[in-house]
This record gives sequence, structure tokens and C-alpha cells, in this order.
Amino acid sequence: MSDIEDVFGGSAEETKPEPDAQSKTSVVTEHTEEVIPGETEKMVTETIDEDGDVVEETTEVTRKTVKRTMKITETSATTKTTTLTTPAKLYGKDLSEYDDVDVESLLAQLSPEEITILAKEVDPDDNFLPPDQRNSYECTKEATGPLNRKQLIEHINKQAIETPDQPEFEPFVQGKVRGKKWVPPPRDARDIEAEEQIAIDMGEEYEHALNDATQEEIIDLAAILGFHSMMNQDQYHASLLNKGQPVGLGWDGITKSTQQKLFPMDPPNNTDVEESIKRVKDDDSKLIDLNLNNIKNISDEKLEQLFAALPQNEHLEVLSLTNVGLTDKTALLLAAAIEKSKTLRVLNVETNFISPPVIVKLVQALLKCHTIEEFRASNQRSAVLGNKIEMEITDLVEKNSSLLRLGLHLEFNDARHRVAAHLQRNIDRIRVKRLNQRK
Repeated sequence: MSDIEDVFGGSAEETKPEPDAQSKTSVVTEHTEEVIPGETEKMVTETIDEDGDVVEETTEVTRKTVKRTMKITETSATTKTTTLTTPAKLYGKDLSEYDDVDVESLLAQLSPEEITILAKEVDPDDNFLPPDQRNSYECTKEATGPLNRKQLIEHINKQAIETPDQPEFEPFVQGKVRGKKWVPPPRDARDIEAEEQIAIDMGEEYEHALNDATQEEIIDLAAILGFHSMMNQDQYHASLLNKGQPVGLGWDGITKSTQQKLFPMDPPNNTDVEESIKRVKDDDSKLIDLNLNNIKNISDEKLEQLFAALPQNEHLEVLSLTNVGLTDKTALLLAAAIEKSKTLRVLNVETNFISPPVIVKLVQALLKCHTIEEFRASNQRSAVLGNKIEMEITDLVEKNSSLLRLGLHLEFNDARHRVAAHLQRNIDRIRVKRLNQRK
């Protein structure tokens, strides 16, 4: 037996070079071995031979130590790898040979006719090119002048009239079926039997009443039951208003469109703005309703004068400023004016340029003015107020005990329901108060 102990002076590591990176490679340059004699041991073993006698055997074991030394030198090397790519091909042909070709020189050798033919085969995806240069259609006619739409329509109509109709191979004969007539497929006998078996027993009285009913009475009954598809609009409204059915509009009558009613245009507002401002300043007792709607040329200075005179006026009850160009600047002055107003009951500032935060200021000013019962401010610069603005308006309305009508478009259901419920409570409170005063 021998026991060998290996002693390494270093570690050898095998690495694989990575592409395009520096790597270190270990190389063994010297390998030596040294044997050192050791101690000798005697081992005695007892065995039994074939005759049955015990025999002692002595074995001498000499232990040796072998030292191995390896010197490793490390050298650095750089490995470069080249990635091979598949060359571009078109219809199986290699295009790499055309990489160094000058396209401009090739185009310079072409004639104008050849360039035109090449342009028709290529569709440039360039939005900066005009449409007439991006398609293959070319109009060879010279321009006859600017576009005249009226003459173009007249020319098209003239061409359509003068162009003869294509002759028909078979002349038209009234009542004669040309081609194959469509015949619906026969229905299944089981479906017909099922429909015949369905019968509604309404009783003798109802059946007798329906059998003897006239056409007008059946139309009235259909209108009451809500069968809108069985009648036209004129029949439905005539039944609800009990006007009698129009002549010739029965079940088999022709549905005709109802002629719209023409209403005259509203006359322009001829109110003198300067005179109205003067009357408001003088507190004219006859000026109760001031309507400045749809007057576009009211300057901010005139509006400021009007709003400055409102707190001292004690007779004006209705102020309408619809579509007069109110901005946030003048609307804030109006909010400060209505806080001090004593007689104003109705304020209308619809269809202007008021922002949602300033609308909140106007609603907030209503809390200090306990006389305003109706306030309208819809259709402003911002169509949507937003959840935050609507909740602020709702909280302010719920604190107002004198407001009865509010003209604002609220988008959220919670705000609409809360405002409607509070306004209804205010109306009920005032009605009860009036009844108690009468008693």
C-alpha cells in the first residue's frame, strides 16, 4: 500500500475567450516531482493453512511522500470574432455588389422619358410631396383657367343629358316579369301548426268590442297602450289630444311628413345701454326689468358703471345679461355688486365667457343677497365644470334658503339630486309661509 499526497503550488483555470474581449490563458511551463522516503511499518497477520495450523505473516510497509510542483505563467491575449451576416438578396440575387454604386451618377445618365417611366414605377412615401407628384396619373392638358364650380356642374349636366342611353337588349313591357322571379321557400308545416294552435281567449265581451270597433277606435287604443310602431306621429298626437284622426291617415294611409311651423326671428335688442345705466344710477322707479341680451358692443367700462350703480338701486328686480361678452374681470365686479343688492330677484348671465371658479364666486355671493330667487349661468366658456366645482356649487346652494331656481348644467348625478332636493325644499317652505300669511 502507498499513500501519495499531492501538493500544488498554484491553480490552473481554463477559460474560453469571449468575442471582442480580452481574456487570460494559463499555460504550465514547468512540472517537477520530489520523492521523500518515510518510515517503515511492520504488519503481522494470522492465517490458517490447509492443514489447519495457524501461520503468522509479517508485511513491511514503507510510506513515501511525493511532492509535485507546477509553475503556471499567465499570458494575456485578445480574441476578435467576426460575425458573418447573410447578404441582402432580391429575387434570389445578391445585392452586395451594388453597395458601392453611385445612384446619382446612374440617374444623371437617364433621359427625361426614362426618368418619367421610373417615377411611375416608384411610389415615394413622402408627405411633403404634392399629391400630383406621388401618383402615376398625369394630366397632359393645359390649364384653361381658375376653377369655376358653376360652369363645371353645368358641363357635367350637359354631358349627362347629351350622352345617349345604352340600348337595352330586351325592351321594357309593363306587367312582364324579366328574369327569374323570387319565390319564398315553403314554410315548415310544424311552424304553421304551432301558430294556429296559439290562441288568446280574451272573453266574449272583449272580442265582441274589438270586432265591432272602428278603425279610429283601434288607433286610439293602440296609442293608449303605447304601440307607437303601429301608427305615425300625427295619429299618435291626435289620439292623445282627442282631436280625431286626420282624413286619409288610417292603417293603409300614406305616412306624410309634418310641415314645420315657421316662427318669426326675434327682433334685435334696441335697448340704449347708456340711458339704462343712467336710469339705474338715478334709481328710476319704473325700471324694474333691464334686458341687455345679445348686445355685443357693450364695453367693460359701461359694465363697470352698471355694476357700480346696482347696490344703490332699490327698484331693479330683473337683470338679464345673456350673450354680452362678460369675462371673469367684469363677473367678479358683478359678484361684489349683487352682495349689496336689496331688490334684485332674477339674474341671468348665460352664454358668456365666465370660468368655473368665477361661477362659484357668483353662487357664493347669492348667500349674502337674500332676495335673488333665480340665477342662470349655463353655456359658458367651459362646457364642463368638473367634479370639484360642482361639489362646491352644491354645498353653497344647500346653504342658500332663498334660491328657488338654478340654471346650471351639472354633469354628476349626486350634485343634480342634491340641488334639486334643496330647491324643492325652499319652494315648499315659501309656499307654506304664503299659506300661513293668507290665513
